[in-house]
Amino acid sequence: MNSYETVFILTPVLSDDQAKEAVQKFESEIASFGGKLKHSESWGLKKLAYPIQKKTTGFYYLLEFEGPGQLINDLEISFKRDERVMRFLTVKMDEHHLAYAGKRRTKMGEAKPAATTEA
Repeated sequence: MNSYETVFILTPVLSDDQAKEAVQKFESEIASFGGKLKHSESWGLKKLAYPIQKKTTGFYYLLEFEGPGQLINDLEISFKRDERVMRFLTVKMDEHHLAYAGKRRTKMGEAKPAATTEA
């Protein structure tokens, strides 16, 4: 199993409940595609560097998970089909990236993962 990290931006016209529902949808899809969610984090509403779809802000979210390579293809198709997602980026994490992510979470005061899902 490989470790991955995805950051995606949701459209700012969503309410907080709608944004949370969208994130829960992607978290459950990771599990349904054979992955295991390790960490989920909301970065909140942030200003974009340039307008996307005539919008200047967006809700940023980070998902950290493990899974097979095919999971990424299936998850990215889901992102592309969902009109609430403006942009997304998935990267494969190496051991240095995993160590940094662990330190960052510890520094933020989080001792354990925010959400865990069994595959």
